[in-house]
Amino acid sequence: MKWGSLESVLHDKAKGRGSRLDWAARKKIAIGSARGLAFLHHSCIPHIIHRDMKSSNVLLDENFEARVSDFGMARLVNALDTHLSVSTLAGTPGYVPPEYYQSFRCTTKGDVYSYGVILLELLSGKRPIDPSQFGDDNNLVGWAKQLHREKRADEILDPELMMKESGEAELHHYLRIAFECLDDRPFRRPTMIQVMAMFKELQVDSESDILDGFSLKDDIINES
Repeated sequence: MKWGSLESVLHDKAKGRGSRLDWAARKKIAIGSARGLAFLHHSCIPHIIHRDMKSSNVLLDENFEARVSDFGMARLVNALDTHLSVSTLAGTPGYVPPEYYQSFRCTTKGDVYSYGVILLELLSGKRPIDPSQFGDDNNLVGWAKQLHREKRADEILDPELMMKESGEAELHHYLRIAFECLDDRPFRRPTMIQVMAMFKELQVDSESDILDGFSLKDDIINES
């Protein structure tokens, strides 16, 4: 893929790559990666739990279309099963949902949490774990939730987006979706189909066509 991973493009400021990602590009990436996960969770038979969703596993083509990649930790799950029991903890620190530390049960809602972290990365421009930003005992999610509780949500958003974009209300709508995905209670998180529906509703309100003309399966990379 031409641009490599979202992680390298968004966070490699030294090479000026992050400056390429205006809000239009970040929104396209958010929707494309959500669509890929929705395909894995709802259209594949049996369903697939990715288990290691993170920005380095979202690859970008020349048009900044997102593709979900790296299925080394993925597991198949029957549509009738509520969870999958595993023997080892999977995932990357900063993206792992809190319930995974309490049990070895993985669900699609764990992927939803990890996706919420990616969406928060896109909105804030910050890495999930960065001691220089959050200290040794905190991370992006904890930092953002604290600011949200203090009604300081503007401080979560990337200053580059706030300076360049006129659609501040839309940024806050996407931030709300991120927090819904990041709910500590898995049953309160939306499914990825519901996330896509929320994006679709925002598209109607903004008269954007970013969701038109795509199928779910276009947004994954088959590594078999």
